[in-house]
Amino acid sequence: RSSGRVNQALSGHAEQAELGFETLGVDGKPVLVDFTGGDVTSDAGLLMLREIDEEIGLTRRAAELLFDARDPRYTHHGMLELFRQRVYAIAAGYEDANDCAELRHDPVHKMVAERLPITGAPLASQPTLSRFENKPSRPELHRMARLLVDQFVASYDEAPDSIILDFDDTDSQTYGAQQLALFNTYYGGYCYMPLHVYEGTSGRLVTTILKSSQLNGSALRAVVRRVVGHLRHAWPKTEILFRGDSHFSRPEVMDWIEAQPKVRHITGLATNPVLQRLAEGLRQKAKRLYDERYPEGGAASKVVCFGTVQYRARSWSRARRVVVKTEVTPKGLNTRFVVTDLEETSPKMLYQRLYCARGQAENYIKDHKRYLRSDKASCHRFEANQFRLFLHSMAYVLFETLRRDVLRGTRYEHATFDTLRLKLIKIGARVRELKTRIKIELPTSCPIQTTLRGSFARLAHCRSG
Repeated sequence: RSSGRVNQALSGHAEQAELGFETLGVDGKPVLVDFTGGDVTSDAGLLMLREIDEEIGLTRRAAELLFDARDPRYTHHGMLELFRQRVYAIAAGYEDANDCAELRHDPVHKMVAERLPITGAPLASQPTLSRFENKPSRPELHRMARLLVDQFVASYDEAPDSIILDFDDTDSQTYGAQQLALFNTYYGGYCYMPLHVYEGTSGRLVTTILKSSQLNGSALRAVVRRVVGHLRHAWPKTEILFRGDSHFSRPEVMDWIEAQPKVRHITGLATNPVLQRLAEGLRQKAKRLYDERYPEGGAASKVVCFGTVQYRARSWSRARRVVVKTEVTPKGLNTRFVVTDLEETSPKMLYQRLYCARGQAENYIKDHKRYLRSDKASCHRFEANQFRLFLHSMAYVLFETLRRDVLRGTRYEHATFDTLRLKLIKIGARVRELKTRIKIELPTSCPIQTTLRGSFARLAHCRSG
């Protein structure tokens, strides 16, 4: 019988019909569910992101970069409103414009886009947002990429002594007929290969660039030159370290970096017979130490040796320092190589403390790609998909600022974006629009009241300062 009521309600015969859960009766009273609760939101935590956005001016500056050719007489949704509607929806877990068919009436989503929660007109519809996503031109996208770098610079109170630029790319699977999508053998399908650039020690986003495949040496050099040049203009004395895995060890990039003051590089290096021959002495040493220390083997037995060789590939302009790591375990011998222009640091520290730390960039990409769903390249035009990537990147900046500045000292200061969304954004609240104010009534039983009170107090202090 209960199933029949559910099917009847879902069929649309009675939009306000009650859903009965007869087996869940409490103390003899039946449990009934309907959708007549009034002006309630499930995303009250977006108000914190709105405060952060106002403080750093991210979406406001982004909206100023787009030329609005629409006739003002027939325009109901400004560029700033459209930016905020999409970026905040992404932060709340709604990565597609299709979700806005219902969210355009949500009171908090209307508030963060500067509309009154109850009496204000609905936000933009899905067709309007789709046209918005397809609007930006290439020059506007270039300016938006620079905006992200500017925001990265502005996130520091003063010029840092040193920063690490982690370059990494990932796959963004495509379907249908997306422009410039190419087949990638490693990922086994058609995809884009967006390039992510983060500051390696803090996780702050520098920029994201959509591309159809891995960059060749000249194209990668152009990207590095623009990013480093922009940062150097803002921070003339900051030491910059370029870091990446083996497919970023391009001779064009290394030559350019080595010609710049206060810029260094460290990248992985793919193995080849010449490198294996140069590392043979270290490999034999590791085998000998393993046999001496663990004559009977054992599952936990392991010997690791580090060394340095000078190596010059045919495409390189000169010989470079290559750090060698050789590891012997019961499974056999494993040798890895890293090329760098850091001559003073020991091989062990270079490999373990500097190069291996780049693995943290995978977690930054997970926050960006998996938890903010930035791999949803749903548009046909390549430029539109680049714009969508920027929208997701703006949501990343808001979340990262929330975690770094507002939640510092709380149990959420190292939480993933997924945890932040579930705990701090997806909060149910009643919204009341009174004559002289708007009141957001959070649940009395909210389990993180202390964290929320502290966060709102810190945000209020930042705004007043």
